[in-house]
Amino acid sequence: MRIPAPPDPARRRVLRGLTRSLLGGGAAVALLGGAGAAQAYRFGVTRHTRALGGLRAPLTAAFLTDLHYGPYIGVGSVRAWVEATLALRPDLILLGGDQFDRRAHAASADLLAELARLRAPLGTYAVWGNHDYGSFGYDRHSGVRQPDWAERRGRLEAAFAAAGVTVLRNAGRAVRADLWVSGVDDFWNGQPDAAATLAGAGTRATLLVSHNPDLLPELPPGVGLALSGHTHGGQVRLPLVGAPVVPSRYGQRYAMGWVTGAHGTPGYVSRGLGLSGLPLRNLCEPEIALLRLVPAS
Repeated sequence: MRIPAPPDPARRRVLRGLTRSLLGGGAAVALLGGAGAAQAYRFGVTRHTRALGGLRAPLTAAFLTDLHYGPYIGVGSVRAWVEATLALRPDLILLGGDQFDRRAHAASADLLAELARLRAPLGTYAVWGNHDYGSFGYDRHSGVRQPDWAERRGRLEAAFAAAGVTVLRNAGRAVRADLWVSGVDDFWNGQPDAAATLAGAGTRATLLVSHNPDLLPELPPGVGLALSGHTHGGQVRLPLVGAPVVPSRYGQRYAMGWVTGAHGTPGYVSRGLGLSGLPLRNLCEPEIALLRLVPAS
């Protein structure tokens, strides 16, 4: 199901700037840029069915990741994603990190107001990503480290909780008698501990969220299904070639779609919803992933 691009002042501002930058650059370049900008803001819902060991009854989980609220993504886009998610009526909602762009103001009341509208019987849970840490004022790769970054993170976790979104940072929750949902800290900027997230899971089915799929080869035994984002599917993909650039140490291996981690753990890497670096996508449609999880036979 494809959903048209929502009206969004941020989107209009980006498109105007892109148009100006492309003028005089040649018709072919302009056409590619315009098409890429159009694809960047038109998202779809992908549907998947997966058996999960330990599960006693089916459920649906909506997975939204890489919102990147900030320069390229405004409140109109987030509102459209929230409304599309609510229309799916999932039992569980999961946010896969990079809710903020690193250049966004981390205390954005507009984003939290939209996320507060998310409602699901089993709750809404989130993890942090590398761009979230950048918005806290901490980024190992760039060397940025504000003295109050940990306090900023704590304030944001409290604000998310007040909005009805529980941030799982190396923690897990029993959301149903037969389902344990866990979330790890960011692979790049945090201190991920996947084993700690499983403490208390018992014999329940386990669903783990890690923003970065590079954690997959390091997963401990006992994870039934892992969900990740971060890569944006490469964001720009070319026919026959795939994505020239994937922000992963494993290249194309975990770029997008169904993958396999340690101990044969199945994982799904979403193309995400927002934008990073450039306000362009090509052959890489933004997605909300709706997973129907069923008991293993």
